[in-house]
Parts: sequence; structure tokens; C-alpha cells
Amino acid sequence: MHYGILFVYAAHTTIIMKFFLLIASVLFFSGLTAFKPIVGLDDVISALRTGNATELSKYVDDNIEISLPDKTDSYSRAQALMILHDFFANNGVRNFEVKHKGDNGGNQFCIGTLQTKAGNYRTYIFMKSKNGKQLVKQIKFQAN
Repeated sequence: MHYGILFVYAAHTTIIMKFFLLIASVLFFSGLTAFKPIVGLDDVISALRTGNATELSKYVDDNIEISLPDKTDSYSRAQALMILHDFFANNGVRNFEVKHKGDNGGNQFCIGTLQTKAGNYRTYIFMKSKNGKQLVKQIKFQAN
């Protein structure tokens, strides 16, 4: 009779341990996915630091709004590549300094200063999630 009680106790303890192991595993793996790095945005920032329009265009959506000091318009990805290439080449990009960046509801943004030979430009970048990828929807360059 004592063996029966031990068997029930051992079986009950095993079930409780498996339950706690399951809960711990779920919490661990959900914690890993909760802290996603700001991928995409960091690549855009790297492209801005070097004035690499080709690299930047990899993260541009099919249509993008670009605001330059003298003109604001919407462009296709191919047009945006040409516009950004000309802007970077004409101004001689030296660096890009991040002032603030973040994530808001799955959308990423960055505010910084594009440092060029022609002067500094306050820069705003807005990225939106599309098909699981962050893409630039808007970029603004304002002369300081």
C-alpha cells in the first residue's frame, strides 16, 4: 500500500516538473523574440554615413517621399537612387550623426545630422514594415 502512494506522488511530481519546464521554455523563447534589434535602420544609417546611395536604395520602398532643401516630391526607387546619388555627390558627404532613433508600432525612425562639405542637414528618416522588412518611406534633408 505504501508503494502505491509513492508511485502516485512520483507521477504527480513528474507532471508538475514538466509543466514548470514548459512554462519556463515558453517564457524564455518569447523573451528572445520580444527584443528585436533595429535591423534595416542601422543599415540605412551606415549608408548615410558614407553617402552610399546604392546601399541606401536597397532599403527604399517602391515609392518614397524625398524632401531636399529646394524640392519635395515622391519618387520611385530608381528615381530615388538618382536623386540621392546626385545630392550626396554634390554636397560631399562626410558623416551622419544620429541624434535620436526608435521604433513606434513596428515603424522605425531616425533624426540626425548629415555632415557634408557644403554644410550640415538635419535629417529625418521614416521606415515602415512591409512584408516583414523595414523600408524607407520618407527621408527629409533640411539645411541647418
